Amino acid sequence: MKLSTFITAHIEKILFEWDVFAKTLFPALPAPPQNLLRDHAREILQAIVIDLDTHQTAEQQAEKSKGQADEDVDKKSAAAIHGTLRQASGFTLTQLAAEYRALRATVFRLWLPHMQPGTQDSSTDMMRFNEAMDQALAESVVTYSENADRTRDTFLAILGHDLRSPLFTMKLAGSYLMRPAIGTEATREMGVRVARSAANMTAMVNDLLEYARTQLGGGIPLTLLTEDMARICQAALDDAQAGYPDCPFELEASGDLSGFFDRARLQQLFSNLLNNAAQYRDDTRAVTITALGDADSITVQVCNHGPVIPAPSLQAIFDPLVQLSVEQGLQEGAPSSSLGLGLFIAREITMAHGGTITVASNEHSGTVFTVKLPRMPLAEQAGK
Repeated sequence: MKLSTFITAHIEKILFEWDVFAKTLFPALPAPPQNLLRDHAREILQAIVIDLDTHQTAEQQAEKSKGQADEDVDKKSAAAIHGTLRQASGFTLTQLAAEYRALRATVFRLWLPHMQPGTQDSSTDMMRFNEAMDQALAESVVTYSENADRTRDTFLAILGHDLRSPLFTMKLAGSYLMRPAIGTEATREMGVRVARSAANMTAMVNDLLEYARTQLGGGIPLTLLTEDMARICQAALDDAQAGYPDCPFELEASGDLSGFFDRARLQQLFSNLLNNAAQYRDDTRAVTITALGDADSITVQVCNHGPVIPAPSLQAIFDPLVQLSVEQGLQEGAPSSSLGLGLFIAREITMAHGGTITVASNEHSGTVFTVKLPRMPLAEQAGK
């Protein structure tokens, strides 16, 4: 019996075995309703039957064996919807894959007494069935993963937003304790520590919010106004100094530094670079930030001297959730406010302004991040 005919004739038996297996995924809980267990299993099998009955050339078979790119997956297929719903229902990716493994084994076990072993048709049916199963599993995994990523990023965005209020309270408490008329010298020192911790945590939360925004497809919005880059750099230096009071920072500015920028975003960008430099610096030398204006653009460089960053690390340094290890330069005991997002956010803000950011690291010049920004956004230039 052809496999497609067998599946159609015995689909209820196959689905019953699917239900039995799905229940084993919830051993410590009451069995969920059948519609949750079965989900789109019938539609997945029916799609496989259609695939088995569809003529396939050797070229099509070869192309199918290579798999589909994620962007080519049909997000409306039964398998794709199944992946989305399994993620929303609390299934793990391992459980999702186990369902397909069990379904494959069930079909072959039930079909075995009805097949004609050793024939070309049976071999072709088995090959085509495995191809269709692999494609269905891939579609489910893609949508499961996308939904899981979106759920995670939404959670991070909500978490970051909700942390802002208690951090603001901490900042106010630190400022209050630092007043000369309040308490003792020890009280004021505690206020400095509270304010410093609030500054570090605020930087982390800001990075978290920007990362979540970019992952959710929102990009980084800009509010462009006429700004002075020297003042932006000084504000970023003040932020970094609050987080690293023992680190010497130096600012050098020259040339015309006016332009259309988002002050808050660029302050965050340069704060991230300065914080990163402070973490990995040689404590015998200052961290420097220099701003130079020319005819059409402004170049800002942040430099620290310390261990040279290896070339492989430089290639991945702007990727999200990448952190350098202690061996790569982080001072033992240094206060780290990094989630591995700071340099990623710096790159995104730079790109939003139509600029570029690069990094170089060697024994002579140290580690230098170079940000080059157009003095006027490209859209503004085009309108002139």
